[in-house]
Amino acid sequence: MKKLSVIAFGGNALLQSGQKGTIDEQEQNVYDTCQHLVPLIKEGYDLVIGHGNGPQVGNVLLQHDAGHKEYGIPKQPIDFCVAETQGSIGFMIEQQLRNVLAENGIKRNIVTLVTQVVVNKEDPAFKKPAKPVGPFYSKEEADELAAENGWVFHEDPRKRGWRRVVASPRPLEIPNWEAVEKLAREGTIVITVGGGGIPAYIDEKGKMVGIDAVIDKDLASSMLANKIRADEFCILTDVPNVFINFHQPGEKKLEKITLKEIRQYLDEGQFTEGSMAPKVRACIEFVEKGGADAIITEAEQLGKPDAGTVILP
Repeated sequence: MKKLSVIAFGGNALLQSGQKGTIDEQEQNVYDTCQHLVPLIKEGYDLVIGHGNGPQVGNVLLQHDAGHKEYGIPKQPIDFCVAETQGSIGFMIEQQLRNVLAENGIKRNIVTLVTQVVVNKEDPAFKKPAKPVGPFYSKEEADELAAENGWVFHEDPRKRGWRRVVASPRPLEIPNWEAVEKLAREGTIVITVGGGGIPAYIDEKGKMVGIDAVIDKDLASSMLANKIRADEFCILTDVPNVFINFHQPGEKKLEKITLKEIRQYLDEGQFTEGSMAPKVRACIEFVEKGGADAIITEAEQLGKPDAGTVILP
């Protein structure tokens, strides 16, 4: 049986620091990232791709807000905006990956699945928003928007500015994961759980209902990787490895590391919430639940023998 890998594209695969977010910028970023998938595809890997949507969903929310203020167009809830970005980003990844495969003479089917993910509407995260969405603001701009709209803002861990934060409940179930596995093992490259999935809950009548939230894409991708029995789970980010004492005296690159060691570093607060900590947790969950290897690295390292930080059982 061929190896099955779930790869979660980080935000920089779509939009990089200092960019405005034009379609040309995003398509070029996606194209560049997809180039680094070619070695895995040539090795015969079956692939499932997840992706983030933090900047994009925040921008869509702002567009809805501006349309409402200027023209009276009804604003739509966050789950609707997640669906919008899941479709648009999935389209970009699918299109650019098709271009990359064509250039390399590779024929593979690619499909984008709009995916709902079930959460608990009583999740404590709804009382403590923490998931960053949208652009960076100065402190003054953030305070003004918070007062005007009732939004919550947190300062970026890397001091790049302030961002709006929304609830990020834990994923509980991914409908249609069986279809994802079947397609992937038949050789189709599947793009799914985009932006962590469209958040929904099951009400007392058994109906699925959307809810205002953005699910962490790494946790959702990790859950999917376990469900479909993936051999590898890889999170692509903007650094080649995980570090302890990051940008501080005693900085150390982590290469191969056990669950016990990485848990200890996580408990010590070595990894920043809203940045590396969720990625580390997602990898820990994958390995704890039976996954073989979980890798955190940048796209350029894919396919290299010693790529990234590898978390082992």
